[in-house]
Amino acid sequence: MERKSGIDTFGLVSLTGFALLLSINQVAIKLGNTGMQPVFLAGLRSLGAVCVLLVWMRLRGVPFRIRPGTVPSGVLLGLLFSIEFCCLFFALDWTTVGRASILFYTMPVWLGFAAHFLLEGERLTLLKLAGQALAVLGVAIAVLDRGDMGEASLLGDMLALCAAFCWAGIALVARGMPISQTRPEMQLFWQLAISAPILLLIAPWFGPLIRDWQPYHFGLLAYQIVCVASLGFLFWFWLLTVYPASTVVSFSFLSPTLSVILGWALLGEELRSSILLSLVLVCAGIILINRPGKDRPR
Repeated sequence: MERKSGIDTFGLVSLTGFALLLSINQVAIKLGNTGMQPVFLAGLRSLGAVCVLLVWMRLRGVPFRIRPGTVPSGVLLGLLFSIEFCCLFFALDWTTVGRASILFYTMPVWLGFAAHFLLEGERLTLLKLAGQALAVLGVAIAVLDRGDMGEASLLGDMLALCAAFCWAGIALVARGMPISQTRPEMQLFWQLAISAPILLLIAPWFGPLIRDWQPYHFGLLAYQIVCVASLGFLFWFWLLTVYPASTVVSFSFLSPTLSVILGWALLGEELRSSILLSLVLVCAGIILINRPGKDRPR
């Protein structure tokens, strides 16, 4: 498909659908944790996803090539990916889907702060600073409101934030280190191939690997492997090659919104006014952060 200068119907449907996939993924992780220990589940997901990725690359004729000088940054990607999903899976074990999603999808906020100092041409404008302020205020409201203590722990909220920090770190490595010169498939390979053995090896330290395994847990794991961790992200990378990056990234505000709705509809999570306010502030901040400046093309 040829490069587009703006969003069209296909792009709108695709980006909305991908946001929905990610939102369902939060629910799938929380339900999957009832059958398997979180770190073990995350490790199985990475292991399955790297297998799917390699098969896809072979069928599509994508060359498997490790460029000289990219190994250290590739390993760093994998380490950050391991920490990110160790934190996120435990966060969804200890807090609600709505809370975890709002905090996790603040990644553009922390990426914006870091990029201002570390990446050339990524200075924070007044508009972006306003977006950062709104999102940080939303985070503060979500963390400080402990009205649903029976459903959410402060530790769970902090782990979701830590996962967001690691996600921002992955973005920085992928943009500012030699690994940025490799294909998206290889970047994803490093994340999955490094995280799978790490997570599976450390999983026994966090308790029994199996909790209450039921047949439907296999379906939840398969969904995470195929629809999200491998083919889903490859589809997202492809969308970045067709539509403007700012447009693609701006759709990230849909994921926490849909996650809050799904947590309420499927898991019976309480829609507290403070959580809804936090969601609005974070989404508004993400939108402002991703708006192109006057000197940048849309």
